[in-house]
Amino acid sequence: MKALSKIWMDGKFVDWDDAKIHILTHGLHYGHAVFEGIRCLSTPEGPAIFRLEDHMERFFNSAKMYMMKIDYSAKELNNACVELVRKNGIPESYIRPIAYSAYGEMGVNPSNCKISVAIASWEWGRYLGKDSVEKGVRATVSSWVRIDSRALPPQAKCSANYANAGLAKMEAMKMGYDEAILLNSHGAVAEGPGENIFKIKDEVLSTPPASSGILRGITRDTVIQLASDLKINFYRNDITREELYTADELFFSGTAVGVAKIREVDGRQIGNGVFPLTEKIMKLYEDTIHGKVKRYSKWLTRVKP
Repeated sequence: MKALSKIWMDGKFVDWDDAKIHILTHGLHYGHAVFEGIRCLSTPEGPAIFRLEDHMERFFNSAKMYMMKIDYSAKELNNACVELVRKNGIPESYIRPIAYSAYGEMGVNPSNCKISVAIASWEWGRYLGKDSVEKGVRATVSSWVRIDSRALPPQAKCSANYANAGLAKMEAMKMGYDEAILLNSHGAVAEGPGENIFKIKDEVLSTPPASSGILRGITRDTVIQLASDLKINFYRNDITREELYTADELFFSGTAVGVAKIREVDGRQIGNGVFPLTEKIMKLYEDTIHGKVKRYSKWLTRVKP
């Protein structure tokens, strides 16, 4: 990771190398932290953060589920994200707000710990690499089951949830695949370790509903709206493992990954190897996040010099 200039920590911009926490920080030991992943991208009018307000709303909702009181308003944190991009001076970056139970007490109960907030940014290309755009990725259905809402709230973007994701990711890579697909406790498709999943069959687009144990992705919501504007038939429904194998097209969506074709699942080629509707969605998505489509400019928060 290339070091940038500044990181925002509890209301102050500090030098990159000085952004430190104590080893006994509560959230480090017990996973009591919530975060967001946001993209700032270059546009014809300069850098712009994509769907910043929607990401920040989810950030506060995640904190609410974990009974974390954030001592900053959404507006203050939005402004901090914009100023961080300005101070770090690069046109494209990944932005990571995080709230966590801070140093002060140990033990499972986080109630008496102060909630600290930080925002970092860094240069980060496509999460699954360039091949995810050009060729598509090879995926496998994981032996690990997606966390159930009776155990942890999947709708919260909580650090603890990603231990589940990390196990699935490592397993997939050790087996020679690019990415994993997790099923839920009922055996239906949920999502990838850090992405939502979409299926196309007979020119109909579908994705698992929130009740399947997914995180409601901001990019997922973007794809749904773009598909509507493209007049693509769409619905939310449970997807079985075998329906992955017989799909005409599959793709992942997420802030880090963008829209990425899935060319293979468990050694089975998806469809006939061409992705016409996925590529149509992908192109409109890329044009949208780079400020080339006027009707979606409401999603862009401009970073002025």
